[in-house]
Amino acid sequence: MRPMPLPVLLIILLATATAGGDAQAADASRFEPIDVFELEWASDPQISPDGGWIAYVRNFMDIQRDRRASNIWLVRFDGSEHRPLTSGSAQNTSPRWSPDGERLLYVSTHSGSTQLHVAWLDAGQEARLTQLTEPPSAVSWSPDGRQIALSMSVPYEPEPLADLPEPPEGAEWAARPRVVERVTYRADGTGFLDPSFTHKFVVPAEGGTPRQVTSGDFHHRGASSWSPDGSSLIFSANRHPDWELEPQNSEIYELVLEDGTIRALTDRFGPDHSPVVSPDGTKIAYLGFDDRYQGYQVTGLYVMDRDGSEPRLVTADLDRDVEAPRWSADGRALYFLYSDRGNTKLARTTLAGEITVLADDVGGLSLGRPYAGGAFSLSPTGRWAYTESRPSYPADVAAGGTDEASDRLTRLNQDLFG
Repeated sequence: MRPMPLPVLLIILLATATAGGDAQAADASRFEPIDVFELEWASDPQISPDGGWIAYVRNFMDIQRDRRASNIWLVRFDGSEHRPLTSGSAQNTSPRWSPDGERLLYVSTHSGSTQLHVAWLDAGQEARLTQLTEPPSAVSWSPDGRQIALSMSVPYEPEPLADLPEPPEGAEWAARPRVVERVTYRADGTGFLDPSFTHKFVVPAEGGTPRQVTSGDFHHRGASSWSPDGSSLIFSANRHPDWELEPQNSEIYELVLEDGTIRALTDRFGPDHSPVVSPDGTKIAYLGFDDRYQGYQVTGLYVMDRDGSEPRLVTADLDRDVEAPRWSADGRALYFLYSDRGNTKLARTTLAGEITVLADDVGGLSLGRPYAGGAFSLSPTGRWAYTESRPSYPADVAAGGTDEASDRLTRLNQDLFG
């Protein structure tokens, strides 16, 4: 049976909760289908380097166009000064603080195409940085704030099966046949995929022409982690010759930006992904498992030396999938997410595998299906921000710290639920 969409589930639950009381009061407070357009939810909370501000994506439904839209909002760590950075019915996503905390990078469709924008928070100014031909993803600042890494599709033309004649002017011929030469040629919710490969690019932070830094008939979709000196990008990809037949067999790679040299840092059979370089640049944390062709295998958190040697499983005693690793500022611990019995948790582990749960109820991003999972970010000051949710409301923004209890900062649907 298909999972019930969350808006429909909320309608049923709230209608049921009021059914036993006064009929007139129940009718006045019951959800109607049109109220789905009033739902809002938070995603991608990004805490500033000094831990004082949180930028997040505020998602909503555009009733005029019958589609989702989003804006970037800001809120202080204590929940005060909650205000928008962008407005309108465009898609404004992926907020990322510059290393000095003075600029905020984000992706926007405001200009009619999906481009990188940057806002100078002290001056209140904003500028479009790029004129990209394809939507960017996996954006990240270099440590010195001078460059931005991103992933972007590069289209290619498949070879035709035959040289077909052109129709006469005004003729109405059948559509030309679709040539499929890839194992994965369509996706759920998207349909047929345009022929392309995703590559890594680097663009100056003040704007300019993006430079493609990977090549080949491979996809490079995941986020990049910069080396502390900004000379290299660490990322995950499957660049094996048989990548289409063994799609899970990805490796961690290091790309030297000066000469484009790429070398693999892992070599086991199985997925290795989500790499994060330690603050001092000596270690890399990543996720993965040894693939035994089983229907399900636990994704563990690993740490290896920068050159790929001495890989070791840190979460050997945790029988749960690990997601989204982040280093502590001193490099002695790692923060991550994992789900247990439908509840996603924010946790910290030492390199010896001693795990401490920091927050529960992380989630609310799978609006249409009852899936676990959420998002968080970490500040060098030891503060964090995350999406908090319960079955009674979609994601809000919450925050906490090493010496500060976690607290829910927003209540985006309080007016509607009230």
